[in-house]
Amino acid sequence: MSLNIKIENFEGPFDLLLHLIKKNKMDIYDIKIYDITNQYLEYVKAMEEMDLEITSEFIVISATLIEIKSKMLLPKPKVDENAIDSDEKDPREELINKLVEYRKFKESAKFFKNREQGIGRMFSKKPEIIEEKSKSFDPKDFLKGVTMLHLFEIYSKLMSVYKNKINTENVINKEIPLDKFKIEDKIDYLKEIMINDKRMVFSNIVKQCSHKMEIVVTFLALLELMKLRVIKVVQENNFKEIYVERINNNEGY
Repeated sequence: MSLNIKIENFEGPFDLLLHLIKKNKMDIYDIKIYDITNQYLEYVKAMEEMDLEITSEFIVISATLIEIKSKMLLPKPKVDENAIDSDEKDPREELINKLVEYRKFKESAKFFKNREQGIGRMFSKKPEIIEEKSKSFDPKDFLKGVTMLHLFEIYSKLMSVYKNKINTENVINKEIPLDKFKIEDKIDYLKEIMINDKRMVFSNIVKQCSHKMEIVVTFLALLELMKLRVIKVVQENNFKEIYVERINNNEGY
């Protein structure tokens, strides 16, 4: 019965052996050496016929398999039943040990390859010294200095924003607006207005926006300018105004 052989790109003779063991659903510790040897030699022969490069390692393993096969076909010598120790060894043992070790390295290589591919989707951050916060932090300190008037002003602003969001006419807008606000344009705009005004109030910048998407784009543009160290953002206390300041060494941009 001829074998239908599909030649694959095996990394070496042990890779081919593991493929045959898996294909035949064999236990690696109990290899059917007769079947494996015949199939292995068929693979090597097919590789030669296709003019594929056969390394010396494939030839060595071929000879090893033939040797093991011949030893297992020979009649076993009679062993004295009264003998306690027997020096008889399984001729497959050495080959099996090498295969087990090779499989371990192959699985480890696959694991590290997957880790390498995964790390490409991650961004690293340089280590920095983080100041240890006091463990006795009192949550009340967060609202320290905040009066009822401050809270009322914040509440009023939130309510005014909420009212603007309410769809009183109950009209559903089925049109998807075009992406007419671009971060690059907002960056240029902010740079231009801050040539004369070194310090601006964030809320005043946002008030000039006519659309929610424009507010988002403006905010992203400010973040990008902070990243480029063109501006810095200052807030004296919680719930206070946020100020956007131009950094001196970027006056001319």
